[in-house]
Amino acid sequence: QVQFVESGGGLVQPGGSLRLSCAASGFSLDYYASGWFRQAPGKEREGILCISNSDGRTYSADSTDSMKGRFTISRDNANNTLSLQMNNLKPEDTAVYYCAAGPACAVLFLHEYDYWGQGTQVTVSS
Repeated sequence: QVQFVESGGGLVQPGGSLRLSCAASGFSLDYYASGWFRQAPGKEREGILCISNSDGRTYSADSTDSMKGRFTISRDNANNTLSLQMNNLKPEDTAVYYCAAGPACAVLFLHEYDYWGQGTQVTVSS
């Protein structure tokens, strides 16, 4: 059974940190680009970061640099998991966070996914 399951979301105060994880089963992240996306209430889903399966490079879809220096993506091939480390969180980071996998980061940023998770809620509030 193919699954891509996020975990690690929750309520955090501004300035705090969270680490999201996404466990893949039924397919190997070795063969897919994988990335993180988020969707805030009333807004469109936006790309965050993606890591290429071919060369391990990371790519950002953050056109405003609002997450630059705060969010880091990583992949653990041995455990077939994808992670997103989020530091110095701000209220505007509140959203449902999703992981997804596909043939290339450029394709993922067009929101064309082969596999995607159900999402995990991140709420940043005091």
